Amino acid sequence: MSTRQGSNHPLRDHLYLGDCLDVLRTFRSETVDLVVTSPPYADRRKGTYGGVDPDEYVQWFLPIADELWRVLDPKGSFVLNIKERVVNGERHTYVIELILELRKRGWLWTEEYCWHKKNCYPGKWPNRFRDSWERCLHFTKQRQFNMYQEAVMVPVGDWAESRLKNLSETDRVRDESRVSSGFGKNISNWLGRKLVYPTNVLHMATECSNRAHSAVFPVGLPEWFIRLFTREGDVVLDPFMGSGTTAVAAKGLGRAYVGIEIVEEYVDQAWRRINATQPGGLLQAKAITFHEEPESIRTLRLCEPEHPPVSRREDCAAGGA
Repeated sequence: MSTRQGSNHPLRDHLYLGDCLDVLRTFRSETVDLVVTSPPYADRRKGTYGGVDPDEYVQWFLPIADELWRVLDPKGSFVLNIKERVVNGERHTYVIELILELRKRGWLWTEEYCWHKKNCYPGKWPNRFRDSWERCLHFTKQRQFNMYQEAVMVPVGDWAESRLKNLSETDRVRDESRVSSGFGKNISNWLGRKLVYPTNVLHMATECSNRAHSAVFPVGLPEWFIRLFTREGDVVLDPFMGSGTTAVAAKGLGRAYVGIEIVEEYVDQAWRRINATQPGGLLQAKAITFHEEPESIRTLRLCEPEHPPVSRREDCAAGGA
């Protein structure tokens, strides 16, 4: 894998039009703090991205993963939103196979988060129920990585007011599991707490209002991981940017964004959404209805909303930076 040390890419707060593998090869090494992305699922979005055969998915994605490893900071994280599809009546194993291959390449499969889609599509099948969750796989390059757990703490909940009002003697000591599992709890540890750490299940509705893209996750999904794994000013990359949801979340949280997208129409959609988002401000930005149409986009630098938009051309061919 090449290092591209002489390159000035990736440029902060930029969108790149092109194949992500070609564009990533122009980036300098260890310049990204977090990768959050949802690549095209196997045999899906054929009208948009052509579709990738499930049997070929792992070999298609591995070269991209190698470049993500190279550009990611040693203490950075890679979050992959993905889901197995059904082939001939059973779940295909390409996601499991991909996890195993990534581990062989040095990635640590640190955690798996479950995105529970509260408004999943209705449907009926003879051998399964509705799909209401997707994987968010968390990979790192080393065991010590940047993680800011306090940034995603949640309210303790109404249960605490009544449950903690009158504690028994058992509640004030570690109460071991009755089934000898080794687990135990001390209820008194919850006293005075207003915030607690969340679980690894994220309950969020799918995006319904953004009709500009065929597969949009809610802005709250990348926002949660950006809060957890980065600080203000860090660089967040989405190599399958789509209509710019990850970039919108990054800008709204005061992080620098880098997006790569192969479909020019989606770059335009992302431009409008990002340009309507205040840095460090409201995440759910409203799309503006006008923008300057660049003749030929190679990279598009977005100015702050109070300034006129500026577009610029860059050569993003592999090795051309």
